[in-house]
Amino acid sequence: MKYLITMTSITYAVKAQNMFKSKGIRCRIVPTPKNVGSGCGYSIEPDTEKDRALRLLKENGIKIKGVYD
Repeated sequence: MKYLITMTSITYAVKAQNMFKSKGIRCRIVPTPKNVGSGCGYSIEPDTEKDRALRLLKENGIKIKGVYD
C-alpha cells in the first residue's frame, strides 16, 4: 500500500531519498498534493513498510511533517 510522508523542507526530502537509496530502498520525491496539507511542498514515497521507513527517518535525524495513507 502506498503512503506519503510530507517533509519539513526540500533539504530533508533529498536527505531522506539519499538515506533510503544507501539502504537499497527506492524512494521518490513528489510534490505534496494540495489536499494533504501545508509544508515545504515536497513529500517522499519510500518503497518499504511504513513502520520501517519512519524508524529509519527517526534514526537518521530526518524531520518529517506528517504521514498520509
